[in-house]
Amino acid sequence: QVHMVESGGGSVQAGGSLRLSCVASRSLPPATALGWFRQAPGKQREGVAALDTDGRATYADSVKGRFAISRDVAKNTLYLQMDSLKPEDTAMYYCTAVLRAYLHDYGLTALMDYGDEGQGTQVTVSS
Repeated sequence: QVHMVESGGGSVQAGGSLRLSCVASRSLPPATALGWFRQAPGKQREGVAALDTDGRATYADSVKGRFAISRDVAKNTLYLQMDSLKPEDTAMYYCTAVLRAYLHDYGLTALMDYGDEGQGTQVTVSS
């Protein structure tokens, strides 16, 4: 099992930006995709973005055009650049590693159902 440690959350005003980082405890197997999901109080978890092993990114419609996922393989680090933040982006954000086969079969929901996530980092966006 791989352990993921997220950081970079904080409080910003609407329209602001944050960059989340996530470091994996070890090098990941080649067939591992990475992604982010979030959970706001009283709401269901929502897949936000995923990065396949071939570099293809998938985004939830709610963040498309505003968020960008990237990875530094040498540093075992995953990033989520979040721009034009909205109050509805307020949530705990988790990064996770999941077999790419699950991502292909189930899309972003695989991040919540089949991944190994960290402890999360809180993002709060005020209006």
